Amino acid sequence: QVQLVESGGGLVQPGGSLRLSCAASGFTIGIYPMTWYRQAPGKEREFVATIATSVGSTNYADSVKGGFTISRDNAKNTVFLQMNSLKSEDTAVYSCNAKGVGWNSGTEYWGKGTLVTVSS
Repeated sequence: QVQLVESGGGLVQPGGSLRLSCAASGFTIGIYPMTWYRQAPGKEREFVATIATSVGSTNYADSVKGGFTISRDNAKNTVFLQMNSLKSEDTAVYSCNAKGVGWNSGTEYWGKGTLVTVSS
């Protein structure tokens, strides 16, 4: 069964850190660019960060640049999002996405998300 399962969310104080994980099963993430999105209460889903299949190629939303770091461990079939200097506006459900490219462009998987709450 194909799955993406996020973990690591929770309640954290402003200025704190969290590390989210997205573990894949039923498929290999190695050929997929992997992306984190988030959806805050009452708002639309927005892009957070993406990492290409090749290590080192990343892109971030302006709102998280300098504070968040996306990484991947293809051997563990897992993607991570290290979030530092968290702010209240980072409160959201964070979901990971795998979307194929090229010959694989018709394939896309989503996780159900993990809730991050930044509050004092």
